[in-house]
Amino acid sequence: MSGTTTAAVGLRRRAAGAGANRWVVLVVLCTSLLLVAVDATVLHVAVPAVTEDLKPSAIELLWIVDIYPLVCASLLILFGTLGDRVGRRRILLLGYALFGVASAMAAVAEGPQVLILARALLGVGGAMIMPATLSILRQVFPDRRERALAIGVWSAVAAVGAAVGPLLGGFLLEHFWWGSVFLVNIPLMLVSLPVGRLLLPESTGSGDGPWDVVGALMAAAGLFGVVLGVKRLGGGEPADSVLTVVPLLVGAALLALFVRRQRRRKHPLVDLRMFARPAFSTSVGCIVLAMLALVGLELIAAQYLQLVLGLSPLETGLRLLPLTVAAMAAGLFGARMLRRFGPRRMVCAGFCLTALAVVLLTALGREDNAPLMLTGFVLLGFGLETTLFGAYESMLSEAPSEQAGGAAAIGETSYQLGAGIGIALLGTVMNAAYAPGLSSVPGVPASASAAAGHSLGEAYDVAGKLGGSAGAALRRAARDCFVHGLHVTLLVSAGLLLLGAVMALRLPRAMQCDADVAVEVPSPRAGVGSPTHAPPVQLRSEVDVARRG
Repeated sequence: MSGTTTAAVGLRRRAAGAGANRWVVLVVLCTSLLLVAVDATVLHVAVPAVTEDLKPSAIELLWIVDIYPLVCASLLILFGTLGDRVGRRRILLLGYALFGVASAMAAVAEGPQVLILARALLGVGGAMIMPATLSILRQVFPDRRERALAIGVWSAVAAVGAAVGPLLGGFLLEHFWWGSVFLVNIPLMLVSLPVGRLLLPESTGSGDGPWDVVGALMAAAGLFGVVLGVKRLGGGEPADSVLTVVPLLVGAALLALFVRRQRRRKHPLVDLRMFARPAFSTSVGCIVLAMLALVGLELIAAQYLQLVLGLSPLETGLRLLPLTVAAMAAGLFGARMLRRFGPRRMVCAGFCLTALAVVLLTALGREDNAPLMLTGFVLLGFGLETTLFGAYESMLSEAPSEQAGGAAAIGETSYQLGAGIGIALLGTVMNAAYAPGLSSVPGVPASASAAAGHSLGEAYDVAGKLGGSAGAALRRAARDCFVHGLHVTLLVSAGLLLLGAVMALRLPRAMQCDADVAVEVPSPRAGVGSPTHAPPVQLRSEVDVARRG
């Protein structure tokens, strides 16, 4: 039995890999992911230099920072499904080329408008690359056990990229001008293009029916509106602002029409029947909830470390580094944990471990407690990556192979939406817990208290202008209120994580590997080159005894 199973898996591997070594393919795909992940964060440290050189207005600076993730999130479904139709490798290579051209354009930009356009083109390239890497990985690793290991490496590289971005940007800014943070992409893309063309296998979906251009544009416009509105809410803009409400309403309406259109089409752009599979819909929900509960904490934690504890940006980065290292470890060990515990227990345990870490961090106060922070960040990074790994792997494995690009795009879009909503939600909770305590500080005028209630940084500015005992009292009160707001936000986040643990109970109990596959095996009686074959032999992996929960 084991021999025939091995033969079946081997045949599928050869067919999917198209002669390429699948582990070499994984290296190429991870290089692509690393570039996109780094570019999402590398500009953050360069904002002061860009502001000094290009003199953008406040609105232009906001678009320089936000246009990349906004465009990328909006176009994931469009390019993910297009890759299923015209070829995932083709879309990936086009993404490489566009990413390189846009990087050169950004590096030599002489005005804010050019930089905004270049960052938008980088977002288009990122939207081509991200779903293509996951969908090609889905095709190259048909055996779920190997695919789990590959996804673990893939997710570990994503964690590295997010952490390396600011560090790389800081290093380059110390030695070169701000455009160097973009130039670093060009040599890597020049290598990736020919290597990808040579080594990556091409794959497509079923290709039935015409590609739904109208549906793709509706999805892109709808996501753009929703993400824009959510980002404005997360940035502290008024909830009743026209520029916030209109994009949200129009985006939501377009997405509703997109769903209705897909249900009525014979050959939909995205097969919404995937959501009828409990494992797929639950995995998507877990990705959204995990990001919703935690992404806002990253921003709040950075403010706590710098404004409350008084750490430098470099010291802040070093304090957050254990979180990234723990996430990398969880990604690398994720495949083994998934095989042993199954998706349900793995994702549920990841949520619970992350909730425990968040509750532990509520013990942080005005004084530095490095051991407690280290413990909390390690548990947080390991738990979060365990959750995301199990959810991503289950989502991809549940999706049909011909819908791999669309499924990958749905996963990445869920990640982006969860992150945006999380920043808006936890930011609102933080402000609601922080501001009231500053309304009646002795000796501080009401106007100064109102201004200090906007943020801790602004409170410090107001306290500096007041000076004397009133300024010192405002500064002390603002710091205490911020710590109180941090504790409330952490508890709300823990509640959302426990809700995610309950949601994860709908996932399969065991990891399903190698479903029944009919493989046509040449008859031993047939001569060499003879077209005669034995009837298809039904092969079943011994792992199939695992039962779905």
